[in-house]
Amino acid sequence: MLSRLTRLQAVAVCGLPVAALIATAAFAPLPFSLTQPGMTANVLGENKGAPVITISGAPTRDTSGQLRMTTIVATSPDADVSLGDVIDSWFRTDRAVMPRDAVYPSGDTVKEIERHNTEEMRESQDAATRAALNYLDLGDRDVKVTLRLADVGGPSAGLLFTLGIINKLDGDGRGGDLTGGRTIAGTGTITAEGTVGAVGGVALKTQAAKRDGATVFLVPKAECSDAKAELPKGLRLIPVTTLKGAVNALTALESGKGSVPSC
Repeated sequence: MLSRLTRLQAVAVCGLPVAALIATAAFAPLPFSLTQPGMTANVLGENKGAPVITISGAPTRDTSGQLRMTTIVATSPDADVSLGDVIDSWFRTDRAVMPRDAVYPSGDTVKEIERHNTEEMRESQDAATRAALNYLDLGDRDVKVTLRLADVGGPSAGLLFTLGIINKLDGDGRGGDLTGGRTIAGTGTITAEGTVGAVGGVALKTQAAKRDGATVFLVPKAECSDAKAELPKGLRLIPVTTLKGAVNALTALESGKGSVPSC
């Protein structure tokens, strides 16, 4: 009896530091960011009362359907994320836990991060304009494109900006619309040469797209598996690696002729 009591006491004594560590970890801030589906915006329409795409120096066309860029929302870089927050988000399909350094540059202040994201957006818009005008063989000396999208940073809207510019100027090249009247969403960076790059967070972006009425989602090919992981029912994935491939896929989808790639 004495021996058994001693063992129980020993377990209790050893368990106290463990319990204290667990309790501390539950409330201590952790180096993670919690993310969830964010807003989407139709680049063919308006955002906060202003056209997203304004073009001068060339005739533009009326468009149908929508091209929606997608975003994710993350906890701010100075937010305290506890173990309880992480565990709660870990088991939800509409949340994701990401290393803070994967979302925000390490060591930067909030203002520095905001400036960085704004600069990335500006560079992305410039690349999108050049990619679209290069694709259409139009010189940027005569055609001026202005892109406005409030409260959004980073480069991931590049592909959708480019497609929006092309659709406003040329449609599908045969008098039709690239969207085919559909609500098409997507994500992806773009270079002036028309290369589409990966962005991250696609499993959350597909949820935002479906929520806002999209039936088709353009995804960088390298992120197909991530996009399929939590794919909402009724949302069709189209993988892309280049601007030309994206336009060809949308044209084939619109006309019903030719092959449309899938993940």
